[in-house]
Amino acid sequence: MAGNKKSRTPGARLTHLDERGRIRMVDVGDKPVTRREAIACGEVRMAPATLQAIVGGELKKGEALAAARIAGIMAAKRTHELIPLCHQIALEVVEVDFNPDAANSTLQIQARAVTDARTGVEMEALVAVSAAALTIYDMAKAIDRAMEIGAIRLIMKRGGRSGEFVRQG
Repeated sequence: MAGNKKSRTPGARLTHLDERGRIRMVDVGDKPVTRREAIACGEVRMAPATLQAIVGGELKKGEALAAARIAGIMAAKRTHELIPLCHQIALEVVEVDFNPDAANSTLQIQARAVTDARTGVEMEALVAVSAAALTIYDMAKAIDRAMEIGAIRLIMKRGGRSGEFVRQG
């Protein structure tokens, strides 16, 4: 947008571009192996009856929360196959949890990914939330095609050279 100041830190550069501006995979070979952790979240907004059917295990397709949990875990493990410049990393922990919010008719989704590696696990946590949300949509679309997936965001990350990030609020 015109008139907006850049939000980048002075001197910061995009790590996936080389000095000529070409896309590249970042060389992490010289980075130390450290404990990395990331938490991401998102939500699926739906009709109250849909949320009740999901939480109550009443969908004709089966247990949506169990399917979404497995989808999130599996997707996190395959992030490098989905996001072109992500490194393949061995995940030590992937957790996917759900919190139904009846007052707002949403299903909150949170994913946590942990590893000891040379690169972070933010993308793995974000992909886990995304896949879980899409699975919820798939499982319940027969009764509510108007569901909305949104607010997928990084909540926290720690480890590595850039240290800790915690989203405010």
